[in-house]
Amino acid sequence: MRHRKNFNHLGRKAAHRNAMLANMASSLIFNKSITTTVAKAKALRMYVEPLITKSKNDTTHSRRIVFSYLQNKHSVSELFRDVATKVGERPGGYTRILKLGKRLGDNADMCIIELVDYNENMLEDSKSKAKSTRRRRTKKATTETVETKVETTEAKVEEKAETKVEATEAKTEEKAEETKVDEPKEELKSEEAKDSAKKEEKKPEEDKKSE
Repeated sequence: MRHRKNFNHLGRKAAHRNAMLANMASSLIFNKSITTTVAKAKALRMYVEPLITKSKNDTTHSRRIVFSYLQNKHSVSELFRDVATKVGERPGGYTRILKLGKRLGDNADMCIIELVDYNENMLEDSKSKAKSTRRRRTKKATTETVETKVETTEAKVEEKAETKVEATEAKTEEKAEETKVDEPKEELKSEEAKDSAKKEEKKPEEDKKSE
């Protein structure tokens, strides 16, 4: 009887199934992605993800437990040295299944199972999408922008008024200088007119004396 045995036996006995999953897990750790059927990939995901979680705690005890499953010291060292440091911040979900379609011959569903943090193309796409997202502005941001706009307009108006005042002051100073320069000329003209008037007054007196 198979009561309460809710996992896929994959048509194999326990020893054969465990050996196959250990071999596939070692291949996944070394190559970071493998191609297999969907049924085997789902069984492998349930088998390998607890081992990756165990590798985050790098102790002799955890290494011995992982080795009891994988039975390959090279894959254990690769798991604890490289994979654990790469997925250290991820709280589970270390693998991804990408379906490929049907296999010719037996029409089995094929897929690629891979470690999530080693697919550089998908990581770059996720980063670019995260950069391109737009967020709505909050009310605080809008009020701040309005206040800054008002301040800038007030500053511009003050600058324009100051420049106008400076220009008018400069013009008045120039006019004052011109008037100062013109005043001595007018004084000279008035003195010359007085001299000419005195000369004209002297001429009749001289004419009378000559008579």
